[in-house]
Amino acid sequence: MKKSDVSQAPPRVINILFADDDDDDRLLFEEALKELPLSTQLTTVENGNQLMERLAQKRTKLPDVLFLDLNMPGKNGFACLKEIKLNSKLEKLPVFIFSTANDPDMLNLVYKDAAHYYIRKPAEFSQLKKVILRALTLISQKKISLPGKDDFVLTGE
Repeated sequence: MKKSDVSQAPPRVINILFADDDDDDRLLFEEALKELPLSTQLTTVENGNQLMERLAQKRTKLPDVLFLDLNMPGKNGFACLKEIKLNSKLEKLPVFIFSTANDPDMLNLVYKDAAHYYIRKPAEFSQLKKVILRALTLISQKKISLPGKDDFVLTGE
């Protein structure tokens, strides 16, 4: 059988859950995804309560990755991250913190709470696309493990 006779498997769809209370940030994230050369399925929630309700649904398959804003009203990203990491069903879910905050103490806290990576929301759309592509490449290659502190922050540069 020749190589050309073998049909290629369709590209794997990466299921993404994005939790952010800012409408503009959710829209920019979705627009950036559309411009990437990856097959994705995006689900968004507007706050931590919606996020945890969605993750608790038994009929809903867990996403491949969660992008989590920290500063949300009600249940914030810190509280959600703690709940996720204390739940045996959710603890292995890759969590990428996606926030404007850049306080070193806050970075240490989410690193200690076992977020997989931290992404500071870029100001430039091109950098946003690059950092999302970098994160999703790690997911698609299944190279997700807790990084060392020096590799914790992902950038679009």
